Order: sequence, then structure tokens, then C-alpha cells
Amino acid sequence: MALVNVEARGHVLLIGLNRPEKMNAVNREMYHLIAGAYGRLNRDPELRVGLVYAEGDHFTAGLQLDDWADVFATGEGFPLEEGEVDPFFINGPPMDKPIVYATQGICFTCGVEMMLNADIRVAANNTRYAQLEVKRGIYACGGATMRLQEEIGWANAQRYLLTGDEWTAQQACDWGLVQELVEPGQQFDRALELAEKVVNAAPLGVQGSLKSSRIARLEGHDAAKQRVFRDLAPVMASEDVQEGIQSFLERRDAVFKGR
Repeated sequence: MALVNVEARGHVLLIGLNRPEKMNAVNREMYHLIAGAYGRLNRDPELRVGLVYAEGDHFTAGLQLDDWADVFATGEGFPLEEGEVDPFFINGPPMDKPIVYATQGICFTCGVEMMLNADIRVAANNTRYAQLEVKRGIYACGGATMRLQEEIGWANAQRYLLTGDEWTAQQACDWGLVQELVEPGQQFDRALELAEKVVNAAPLGVQGSLKSSRIARLEGHDAAKQRVFRDLAPVMASEDVQEGIQSFLERRDAVFKGR
């Protein structure tokens, strides 16, 4: 049985954690399978969006720390193999394509940190989040110390990073960390609906929007302003722009090809 199910469904790449008997605790093998799926999504022109979900009652109990302790002790961070993309975006650049997340039950430590790098997040209303690392003798090392405060504010982030306490799906939604709450069992279907909406949009436009947004977030607004029209110029020469204009004139839905 695969620890991570990876399946292309049309233009969506489904990436499913599949270790429910261990509450989907992420060991090193699972990490490489996820990183490999991210790499596949980034490279394959037919894939436009990724959807990360989990089998079973819980998204993940977090990293399987006993399997990772010796890795962290080296001081080198998460190891990557050829063709992989770090789902924590600690080593190497972030994704070029959007990621949608669907969580349920327990979503601890690495589950939160991978979700922080997703672009759209759906949660079952029974989801419980936590960064438990300070209760295990370490601290969050998958990006939460950098990104959680951007999402929910400095003091809110420190309230949970420094105590290891849990927060609820409703709190996550109120803070903007999660975009939609659904009943348990509905999170995958709703996330897939949103992923399909992204698929139906112009791929070059989606990727350009994501790129500009990331430049603004990581390098500042001035850097994004300098790039926005320069990066838009080749997009304007695409077949998809012509299709967008023609569909507008003909009052129909556009059919984009990503070129």
C-alpha cells in the first residue's frame, strides 16, 4: 500500500496521505513521496493545480519525530532528491502552480506548515491545529516561525508557537488561515470543486498571478511593481488571451489550453 496516493485527475494532481493507521504521521519516506509529487506537478504542463488531502479521520499527527531526529541533528534541513520540490519551501524555491489543501481531524506540526504554503485551504469543522514542537523539546522548523505570523498576526502566532496549544478550525477561518469550513467528510469534494475552478481559469494567468503575489510577499511591493507588466507581456501574446477575448465577444465560457 502506498503511503501517499498520487493520481492525476484531469488537470488536477491529487496527493493523498495514506497512513491512517498511524494518523498519517509523516516519516521520511512519505516526505519524499510528497516532494516527488510536488515536483511532478511543477514539471508537467498538463497539470495545473495540486490537491493535498488525507485518508482516514485525521489529516496528520505531524512528523514522526523518531524518524527525523538524526536528520535535524545534522543542521542541514529537509533532504531533497532529484526532481523533488520541498513542500515546506525551506530548501529551494516555492511551487510555480497553486496548491489546494483539505484538512480534517488532527492537523499538527508539519500538517500546518505544509498548509501554510498552500494557496487555498478548506477544512472540516472538526479540524484541530497545533504546533506541538515546544512540547517535544524542539521548535517548528518547517516554516511556521516565518509564515504563521504573516497569516494570523504576530501575537496570535506566538500564542500557539510558544505554548504548543491547539486552535480550532473556526479560529483558523476567523483568522483567514482557512478559507472555507465544511462538515466532516465534505472537505475533499469542496477542495476539488475549488481546484476545478482554478483549472478552468487561464493557466498562464493563474501562474502569473501566483508569481506576482509571491514576489510581493517575499520581496516587497516595489519588486512586484517592477515585474508585473514585464511578466505580463509574454502572456499577452498567448493563444489563451485570444481565446479569452473571443469568448467575451461571443458570450461563452473560455476554453484555455495553457499556451
